[in-house]
Amino acid sequence: MDIENVKAGAQSHEEKIVKFLRDIIAIPSLPTEEGMVIERIRQEMQAVGFDDVFIDHMGSVVGRIGNGKTKILFDSHIDTVGIGDPNAWKFDPFKGKIENGIVYGRGASDNKAAIACMVYAGKLIKELGLESDFTYYAAGIVQEEDCDGLAVRSLIEDYGLKVDYVVLGECTNLDIYRGHRGRLEMKVIMKGKSCHASAPERGINAVYKMAPLVRDIEKLNSKLKKDRFLGKGSIAVTQIACKTPSLNAVPDECSIYLDRRLTFGEDKELAVSQIRNLKSFGDARIEIPIYERPSYRNYKKVVEKYFPAWALDEKHELVQKGVDAAKLVLGKDPAISKWVFGTDGCYTMGIAHIPTIGFGPGREEHSHSVEDQVPVEHLVKSTAFYATLPALLMR
Repeated sequence: MDIENVKAGAQSHEEKIVKFLRDIIAIPSLPTEEGMVIERIRQEMQAVGFDDVFIDHMGSVVGRIGNGKTKILFDSHIDTVGIGDPNAWKFDPFKGKIENGIVYGRGASDNKAAIACMVYAGKLIKELGLESDFTYYAAGIVQEEDCDGLAVRSLIEDYGLKVDYVVLGECTNLDIYRGHRGRLEMKVIMKGKSCHASAPERGINAVYKMAPLVRDIEKLNSKLKKDRFLGKGSIAVTQIACKTPSLNAVPDECSIYLDRRLTFGEDKELAVSQIRNLKSFGDARIEIPIYERPSYRNYKKVVEKYFPAWALDEKHELVQKGVDAAKLVLGKDPAISKWVFGTDGCYTMGIAHIPTIGFGPGREEHSHSVEDQVPVEHLVKSTAFYATLPALLMR
């Protein structure tokens, strides 16, 4: 492989990559509402010459190049979070504004930039004759923001796509990432006894009853396990709600939602037991939320909102070949690190044990923010990386 040809080829497609990215930023794609952006990606895959393009039963779009023995899935979710307060944005989040070599807009960093690069990497593989004994899959995955790993799990388990490696396009600032902490959602419900608020002593206020547990959960955060690579587990109360007959009545039920980040050595059973064992837990009960929201194609895959921690060994071939590809493209050694947030890797590596790494344009800190952006330079280099890695894995 002549890496200079790959880099020059990626550079030659810069304008098309940027235009395509701006097009898909301009199409809002909240979870379960991705149909229009999926269709736009399908059109681009067909236009640049993918051998096959299909949309699976859940609604993710997949383009294929080649039909070799080693199958590599390049995963980029194309749903986004909302924009929040529109007045907080300095630019139109759906304009795909470009200024001083940066593309701005909702999804620019998380994660539409990656699919734009993956599509044009497929074009490069065809143009430069980089095909070998591999199959290149580029996938625009739905509903990741709602439920990490859900749609890629459905693609693999239900649709039957078999792959040997996964490369996630989540933003890594052009470094190689090889894991992240897991996550568990919990709902804790505390019951009380309602009465008229003019005589609160007649009842049991569920909010007051819950308050000591909230304080104990805050204290628990400092006592959680640590891992040298993944870091420390964490827990946070993210929502409090109560049920009451009226605003003149003592609430008879209070519930809190917990975001529990899991490091190695922590799992669902441990996390649940840590809450139950708190002295203030009393007669409360814990529920693990179930995700069962139908996709835009009305396909429903029901899963618990539990996402295991994972990390691929630094010495694994996929990590090392990823480093080699990045070094060729960047002209320097990339850092090897991890994400702070969650990705589809919680399924591909955490559950299915398919070797998984990440390399993507953009920086984590711009994800889900009103500064959502990606440098054009990152688009070109990511395109070159995605086109380079499959052939290196064949050596």
